[in-house]
Amino acid sequence: MTTSTVAGSVSAANISPFLRRQMLRPTTRRLNPIWKISLSASLTSRQSVVSTEHQPSTNASPVNGSFVKHCDGSKEDLPEKDQSSLKEYFKQSRDFIIQSDGGPPRWFSPLECGSRLNNSPLLLYLPGIDGTGLGLTLQHQRLGGIFDIWCLNIPVMDRTPFSELVKLVERTVRSEHFNSPKRPIYLVGDSLGGCLALAVAACNPDIDLILILANPATCFAKSQLYTLMPLLHIMPQQLPLGLPFLLSLMTDIPSRMAMATVEKGLPLQQTVGELSQSVAVLSSYISGLVDALPVETLLWKLKMLESASAYANSRLHAVKAQSLILTSGKDQLLPSQEEGERLRSMLPKCEIRTFNDSAHSLLLEDGLDLVTIIKGASYYRRGRHLDYVSDYLPPIPSEVKKVVESYSWLNVATSPVMLSTLENGEIVRSLQGIPSEGPVVFVGYHMMLGFELGPLVTSILIERNILVRGVAHPMMFKKLVEGKMPSLSNFDSYRLMGAVPVSATNFFRLISSKSHVLLYPGGVREALHRKGEEYKLFWPEQSEFVRMAARFGAKIVPFGVVGEDDVGELVFDYDDQMKIPFIKDFINDLTKESVKLRLDSKGEVANQDVHLPIVLPKLPGRFYYYFGKPIETAGREVELKRREKAHELYLEVKSEVEKCLCYLKEKREMDPYRSILARAAYLATHGLESQVPTFEL
Repeated sequence: MTTSTVAGSVSAANISPFLRRQMLRPTTRRLNPIWKISLSASLTSRQSVVSTEHQPSTNASPVNGSFVKHCDGSKEDLPEKDQSSLKEYFKQSRDFIIQSDGGPPRWFSPLECGSRLNNSPLLLYLPGIDGTGLGLTLQHQRLGGIFDIWCLNIPVMDRTPFSELVKLVERTVRSEHFNSPKRPIYLVGDSLGGCLALAVAACNPDIDLILILANPATCFAKSQLYTLMPLLHIMPQQLPLGLPFLLSLMTDIPSRMAMATVEKGLPLQQTVGELSQSVAVLSSYISGLVDALPVETLLWKLKMLESASAYANSRLHAVKAQSLILTSGKDQLLPSQEEGERLRSMLPKCEIRTFNDSAHSLLLEDGLDLVTIIKGASYYRRGRHLDYVSDYLPPIPSEVKKVVESYSWLNVATSPVMLSTLENGEIVRSLQGIPSEGPVVFVGYHMMLGFELGPLVTSILIERNILVRGVAHPMMFKKLVEGKMPSLSNFDSYRLMGAVPVSATNFFRLISSKSHVLLYPGGVREALHRKGEEYKLFWPEQSEFVRMAARFGAKIVPFGVVGEDDVGELVFDYDDQMKIPFIKDFINDLTKESVKLRLDSKGEVANQDVHLPIVLPKLPGRFYYYFGKPIETAGREVELKRREKAHELYLEVKSEVEKCLCYLKEKREMDPYRSILARAAYLATHGLESQVPTFEL
C-alpha cells in the first residue's frame, strides 16, 4: 500500500507544529503504521477509523495524528489538572485553528500517557462548535489509561454538512463494530458533538454504543446564540471581536482562570502577575479566533448547530443506546439542566449527572474527572454486559481522598473505635486481626440507614490497604421506573469504592477473585428497623452465603457495630408512617421503583418496603466496631456441601455477630470518652491529631 492511497496519511511537511511536537511513537492498538516520511503509511483493522471519509481538499492531505505514550490511568494517581493545563488548551486550540491545512474532517489520537488496559474499548470524541477535537485535553491522561481514544477534528474552513458528519462517524462506528462486535464503542459528545452522537446512535440501534453527552446542543433553539444569528448577517466588519469574546464569556473561562489564580493564596504581587499572564493568554486566544473565525465561518457554525439540533431531535425516538448526560448549572450558552431532564425522560437507559457550579465548557473544568464520573456511574465496561468484578477499576488515591473527606464529619463526630481479634484470640485496638489475603467475607449487623458503612470501608482501606467490596441493594444501581426515589448519583461514591448489586452471581465472582466482601444478611429490613429493634438481627432462615464461601475456602469474619442510639433517636418509624394514608401511598410508590428481594422468604425479613425513618439527632456519642476471630472454611468444602452442616456454620456466624454486639454494648459503658464533649476536651489538651482513648480491653 503506497502513501498516496492511504486516506489517513499525511506528508511530514504538512503536519502542524503542534501535531509534530506530539508524535512520540506512531502506533496504537489495532493500528500498525510504518514510520517513513509520512504517518500511517500502513494500516490494519483501523484503516476506516483513520480515513477522512470525505472528499479531499485540493490544497492539503488529511491528518491523522497518533500519539501513544501510554499509561494506566486506573492504577496511578495522575497529576491534578491546573490552570496551566487550561492555558495549554487555549494555545493548542489556537495553533490547531490558525495552522489548519484546510482539509476535510479527520480522526487523531492524542494520548499523552502510557499503556492502556487490555481490551480497552474505543472512545470517539465528537467536538463542540470549535471543531478542534481538543475538548478532552484535560482528560487525556486518565482516559488514555482505559480507552483507545480517537478525536474528530473539523478544520475551521471545512463546510461539511451535518448529515455528512453523521455518515463519517457512522462509517467509523460500523467498521469498528465489525472488527470488535463484542466490545462497546463510547461516543463522547460535547455540545454540538452531543447532537452528532445522538444522530449516530439513532441510525445504529443494533450496535452497542454508550453515549456520554456533555451539555448537548439539542436545545439550541432556546439558546441565546440562536437569537444572535440574524445580527450576524448585519454585523459591521469593524466588530469582528464581538462574538468570540461573547463566546468566551458565556463559557465563563476568564473568571474561572482568575478564580483559580486567586484561590492559590499566593502573595499579592505573584497573584497579579499570574492574572496578567492569564489575561495575556486569553487575549492571544481570542486574537487567534478573530483571525481564524470570520463572521462567515461563525455563521456557518451556528447554522450547523441549528441543523444538528433539529436532526438529532427528530430521531430521538430511535435511540436505544445507554446514555449518560452531564449538565452544567451555570451554562450561559444553553439551558442545559432543563434539556438534560427532557432527554432523560425520552431516552431509554439514560442517567444524568448535574454539576451546579460548572459552565458550558464542562469537560475543561478544573477538578472535573471524566474517568471518575464514568466509574461512579458504573458506565465502564469492556464487553456486551457490565461485569462488576472484571470491569471494575479500583479508586486511585485522589478518588479515595475525596470519599474519605466526604465522611470526615462523621469520623469527627463519632470518633470510631476499631477492634479486631488476632489469631490467638487477643482483642486489639487496630485492624491487624483482619486477614490480608482473600477471599474474606465480613458478615455483620447493619445499623440504621447504614451509618457504619463509611468509617468501616475507609478505615480498612487506610489502615490495611484493603478494598472492601460491599454487596448492596439493587436500588443503588437501577430504578425500575423514574419517580420519587433519590437520584442514582447519590450512590456514585459507593459504586466507585466497589459496591456491587446483591446477587448470587456477583457474590460468586467476588469470592472467586479472592476479594474482601462485605455482606449484610439482614439487608433493608435491618437497616430500616423499627423502634426498640436496635441491634436485633433480621437474618433469613436459610444459609445464603456459607456454602459458596466454603467452595473457595473463604474466611468469614463476623463483626458488630454499635452507636446508632448514641447519635440519634428513631421517632417516626415504618409502623408510624404506614398509619398515615398519603405516606403509605408514598412508601408503596418508592417500593415499586426498586428491585424487590427475598420474594421467597417469609416473616419480617421479607418486608423490603423502602421508606425513610425520621431520626432525631442527639449530641453525638461514639461508634464502636468489633471484628471477631476469622472462621476458617478451607478444608471443609466437602463437609459444608451438606445443607445441615452449612446451616450449623451459618448459625455459628450469627451467634458470633450477636456476641460482638453484646461485647460492645457492655464495654462502651466503661468508655470515659463516649461523649463528644469529653473527646473534645481531650483533643484540646493533647492535639487534634491524637487518638482519643477508650475502654480497657
